[in-house]
Amino acid sequence: MSVLVGRKAPDFDVAAVVNGAEFVDSIKLSDFKGKYVVLFFYPLDFTFVCPTELHAFQEKLQEFHDRNVELIGCSVDSTFSHYAWLHTPRTLGGIKGISYTLLSDLKKTVSADYDVLLEGEGIALRGLFLIDKEGVVQHQVVNHLALGRNIDEVLRLVDALQFSEEFGEVCPANWNKGDKTMAPTQEGLREFFEET
Repeated sequence: MSVLVGRKAPDFDVAAVVNGAEFVDSIKLSDFKGKYVVLFFYPLDFTFVCPTELHAFQEKLQEFHDRNVELIGCSVDSTFSHYAWLHTPRTLGGIKGISYTLLSDLKKTVSADYDVLLEGEGIALRGLFLIDKEGVVQHQVVNHLALGRNIDEVLRLVDALQFSEEFGEVCPANWNKGDKTMAPTQEGLREFFEET
């Protein structure tokens, strides 16, 4: 498994469905320079854990937008499969109501470039990549197929990254927005433990 943290995120140029209904022939990561991007992979449309995650991301979509974050989902399905799933009600396992971009990685190049392609299965693991405004990966996590993600944790990591960028301090374990941070020095660490 490749570690992409600290490296430029691999660019892509694939078809997608945007705004829940619009087919687009070309979406590139470089289209989002100047914004933060949360790029997440899921195995397949019309499966089981996947719709719970996609709906959970949608429920927090405004919170991502408030942080200047573009949310992008990706699977190896076609845009036609995405479209059909986007028009299937939640009660039938669909994702009707999802409005963020869903990439179609039909040729499996994006999954391979991000090293989340499950060889032999032809599907992606549940990879998630937090990419900064310059296109550099700042966080990555990869779950196996049965393990759904915690969307609040993704938001917490966005907050930590943005805080660190703005103030130059670092965010300790279990940090949440508004909690104490520290200078990235021995003195900063000492002061942090003295005050907590």
